[in-house]
Amino acid sequence: MPRAQRLPKLPGLLDRKIYKTGQTRGADDDEIYQNRVSRNSTILIPYSQFDKFMSDEQYHMEFEKGYIVLISPKDYFENVSSDELSEKNLRLGENLLIFYEIREDWNNHNPDALGYSVASSRESPLGGQYIARIPATTSLENGGKISKGFNVTSLKGAGIRAYEYASTEIIQNVRTQLEAIYWLCFDSIEIATQNGMTREDAETRKSAILEKARELNLLDTAEMKRMRIINNNGITICPLCLEQVSANGFFDKVAQADGREVVDLTVTQLSLFHIEELRYGLFNHRPYNLGWGHHFCNVVAKDSGIYPTIDWMQEVIDRNVNEGYIPERT
Repeated sequence: MPRAQRLPKLPGLLDRKIYKTGQTRGADDDEIYQNRVSRNSTILIPYSQFDKFMSDEQYHMEFEKGYIVLISPKDYFENVSSDELSEKNLRLGENLLIFYEIREDWNNHNPDALGYSVASSRESPLGGQYIARIPATTSLENGGKISKGFNVTSLKGAGIRAYEYASTEIIQNVRTQLEAIYWLCFDSIEIATQNGMTREDAETRKSAILEKARELNLLDTAEMKRMRIINNNGITICPLCLEQVSANGFFDKVAQADGREVVDLTVTQLSLFHIEELRYGLFNHRPYNLGWGHHFCNVVAKDSGIYPTIDWMQEVIDRNVNEGYIPERT
């Protein structure tokens, strides 16, 4: 069987941008989450959110690297019965950890006094029964920060935010679709050639990626239009403001205010945009829910979602009109 022909390479910045869509957002050292890892990593589920993931059949799925449920000391020792945990197939030290975040819980249910060990593995058995991330306080004697478990360079972070999860297959499909969306920009060929590709290579890769997307059912233009990814002409748009986007936005950094410039700025004008926002109970990093949007539009929408953001924007405009700051348009 002949070997598949290797496609011309994308410009490095664009290639990295698409690749990083398969990684989670960043996490600080004081958080329990892993920083910038694959979306198919072990997921962390707060016990309060566990039923949302497991009760509805459409959300019940096999996670490639498993999951860890985090339960508060108050719930584990005072509110939740062992029978309830057993019914949910949750076992301490296997897929369940006690997560200390409040100093009062640490004092009332001190894990050292209970003979518990710090967890040291992301896969069952977890190597212990608890982890801790308690901030320092100056109001108490011995009020230093308590950080136990998954806090060393070689094993930093217990897992990822549950709603950021995506399987290996979905990650690959998303990357294919997002590259196809790049090539649907009105000036994609021109910008690719300005950033290191020959026109012939750009046209070859564009044709191949769009064909691959069609074969994988990732180029349903009606669905992409419904999801605000492309317009009626099949051109890539920002999902919030609906403006046609130039492929140049994948390479140009956002403008900085005079006097507040940052020399190591890496934020480009266009960034990954979740149409339906990431939130507990849903796995929204998936095909037909991702586009490329303006950095500013992404900041405005944040985690609110597009339509709640538009409603808020309309309220702002209405108040400005009513107060006479901007004229009413007819």
